[in-house]
Amino acid sequence: MTNKADKNLSSAVAERLDEFFAMHEGDCPESGLHERIMVEIERILIQKTLDHVGGVQTKASKILGINRNTLRKKISEFKI
Repeated sequence: MTNKADKNLSSAVAERLDEFFAMHEGDCPESGLHERIMVEIERILIQKTLDHVGGVQTKASKILGINRNTLRKKISEFKI
């Protein structure tokens, strides 16, 4: 079951992707779109979650559903 927040997030992502493809005016974007989007989304997701919990990594890792060590690795990887 999808809740209202999930539906709003999906709608926002769909809207941004529509805008992204429209910018290409029918041409194909550069190869590697999936990887670029996933990296950007993950970086933003981690940063915003950390902001939400005041930088407390244990709380952020719980919200994100990932191990704290994995979170620390990603913080380092993304230079957050």
